Amino acid sequence: MSTDLHLQSQAAATLQRWHQFVAARDLSALPELLHPHAVFRSPMAHKPYPGAQAVNLILNTVLKVFEDFAYHRELASADGLNVVLEFSARVGERELKGIDMIRFDEAGKIVEFEVMVRPMSGLQALGVEMAQRLAPFLAAAKG
Repeated sequence: MSTDLHLQSQAAATLQRWHQFVAARDLSALPELLHPHAVFRSPMAHKPYPGAQAVNLILNTVLKVFEDFAYHRELASADGLNVVLEFSARVGERELKGIDMIRFDEAGKIVEFEVMVRPMSGLQALGVEMAQRLAPFLAAAKG
């Protein structure tokens, strides 16, 4: 049982830091929270973007794209290694709702960050903005 509590506390500490970074709109220390082999699963792309560098770049970019970003609810798995964060934001004139699904390893590092967004108009606006800002990187990442 103490092992489970330790796992939960490691992931909980990382999650607390994530919330602090987002509230400050400063993800400069995000690499400290990412596992080197972390992956990002985009609501716009079929294949995940692998590696901490890609995850860092994408999350830093999306935080700049989102306006009026706010988290509303948080749900966690019993072991604390998986969380779902409900959020709302705006991209230009489009309002959207979404969830961040974050998976942590036993050391509390983020190993997977998956985003789902609705409605389609909000997702499309997000996709256009992200593509404009990340086109060179995304093309290279897809190989």
